[in-house]
Amino acid sequence: MLLNSSQVKAAAMDIGFHLVGIAGIDNHQDRAVDHLKNWLASGYQAEMNWMASPKREDIRTCMPEVRSLISVALNYYTPHQHSDDPEIAKISRYGWGRDYHKVMGKKLKQLSNWLRSQDEGILTRYYVDTAPVQDKVWAERAGIGWIAKNGNVITRKYGSWVFIGEILTNLTLTPDAPHTSHCGTCTRCLEACPTDAIVKPYVVDANRCIAYHTIENRSPKLPEAIANQLSGWVAGCDICQDVCPWNQRFAQETDVSDFQPYPVNIQPQLEELASISQAEWDRRFRASALRRIKPSMWQRNAHANLNREK
Repeated sequence: MLLNSSQVKAAAMDIGFHLVGIAGIDNHQDRAVDHLKNWLASGYQAEMNWMASPKREDIRTCMPEVRSLISVALNYYTPHQHSDDPEIAKISRYGWGRDYHKVMGKKLKQLSNWLRSQDEGILTRYYVDTAPVQDKVWAERAGIGWIAKNGNVITRKYGSWVFIGEILTNLTLTPDAPHTSHCGTCTRCLEACPTDAIVKPYVVDANRCIAYHTIENRSPKLPEAIANQLSGWVAGCDICQDVCPWNQRFAQETDVSDFQPYPVNIQPQLEELASISQAEWDRRFRASALRRIKPSMWQRNAHANLNREK
């Protein structure tokens, strides 16, 4: 196993990743695990029961042989803006284009295959939101960026408009220095959140989060406190990212064509979504991460906005 960190990073960049960093695997239970346990104990995961998997506490439960974690990021920002027209629905930027699981997964598979081709003893496993891995924690440890007060990973080069993924490997690679935080005294994300979902710096309560309720909440009706504050959002919410100074200063358009928005996702009509059929849903959101939001949920989210406007 003669690969070194520089070779791995060069291969990752050649494949098209925008950022790559390496974290070593250690044995101690650190503050990230304590933070997760406190978050869960407070009930801030809402109905996301999978967040309580004990596997999140030890990366080796995903791969016992792991010695290094390769963290990668893809910039997905495009300069299109959300409409302030009350008849137009708002969809979070992450879902405008092709499903990031597919785009990121294809590149991770390519890098993983390249790694294994270098020596028959090299083992790899790759994930993009597909395993109980604290991916943001590992991205910070690998020097990709830092976990911000709104819970997102911010990078110096692209702000927080990035998708992250990781490859676990039995290679022993030279790790990068963990990224330091650069939020400073800024509290714009906390102040901008209309539902006070960021209960304190670095702690987000999903029970109050518009993104959680529009994407993950399967109930036939949204809580009144959420429905009254949607302001057009039907799929996710970008408010805390839109106000972030790092995004306002450093966001740059992606070179990944798959992340360019599908036209129907930029300014969809609330009235159309309020009566979307199964067939139209299937046509409109094919190869999209937005398929996680089922037709009845689109209808619910749109109706909540329309009722608020009346």
